[in-house]
Amino acid sequence: MRNHPGGHLIVNMQDFLFYFKIGWEHIVSLDALDHQLFIAALAAIYVLRDWRQVLILVTAFTIGHSLTLALSVLDIIRFPNKWVEFLIPCTIIVTALSNLFQKNFSPKSLRINYFLALIFGLVHGMGFANTIRFMLAKDQTIAIPLLGFNIGLEIGQIAVVMIILLIAALFLNIFKVNRREWVIFLSAGVFALALKIALERIPS
Repeated sequence: MRNHPGGHLIVNMQDFLFYFKIGWEHIVSLDALDHQLFIAALAAIYVLRDWRQVLILVTAFTIGHSLTLALSVLDIIRFPNKWVEFLIPCTIIVTALSNLFQKNFSPKSLRINYFLALIFGLVHGMGFANTIRFMLAKDQTIAIPLLGFNIGLEIGQIAVVMIILLIAALFLNIFKVNRREWVIFLSAGVFALALKIALERIPS
């Protein structure tokens, strides 16, 4: 008996939506504080009119974590989970510190964030891999799960970024807060929380 193509399509769509939901929740849930902090650190030096640059930034992060996510799920690379969980807040600390030294918010001076997003995305990808590796069936292809997870993650990241940019617009335009003061305020808060998480996760 031949399998009906429509049945495969329905199963693939169900798998896609299942992993899309996991990717979305991996960014927007209350348990995703470390990833939310990293997005906040990346977005802190931007304002609402820079939304196109921020979307490129988020995409750079997605490219970075998609690479190690795929390699980790395929078991091509594998790092101890305790070290990955420790390195994730370390990436947030470095990004927040970088923001504190930003004085010129010209597009050229902000290009370092693209590099940080891409490189540190590699670290976060290893953390994401631990989330979905054990959910895959032994005979299940990884293409649909990875696609669904990454798209869910990307949309979740964009949602978090837009919230941060809207809050920034509120402080800068309504309360007339100086832009550099806003960057220092947000980055310092992110730095403090990330440092606390890193200290709690120091591998024994």
